Amino acid sequence: MIKGIPVVLYERTEIGRDEFDHPVYEEHPVTVENVLVAPASTTEILDAVHLYGKKAVYNIAIPKGDEHEWKDCRVDFFGQSWRVISFPQQGIEENIPLDWNQKWMVERYE
Repeated sequence: MIKGIPVVLYERTEIGRDEFDHPVYEEHPVTVENVLVAPASTTEILDAVHLYGKKAVYNIAIPKGDEHEWKDCRVDFFGQSWRVISFPQQGIEENIPLDWNQKWMVERYE
């Protein structure tokens, strides 16, 4: 049976603007259970660099029914921090036989 791991997602809430009128965020950790983690393929890494200028390291698959906002958020797993990049690949929940219907790419977060 395929089983995911718990990851810590840092949801962001805008709390104001800086002197350049860019949003300032506060992060709130929440644990999301049963997230699949797999290394990104060479093709996916190259595509991410060409499209986003960022190097994808892992793909994460999010469980069906998850309501969290993942775009540009920080996630922790394997004892390290990662930043969610790109847009999700998402399928129709009823047409996907397993427990996951979204796939995101993550890059190393420094």
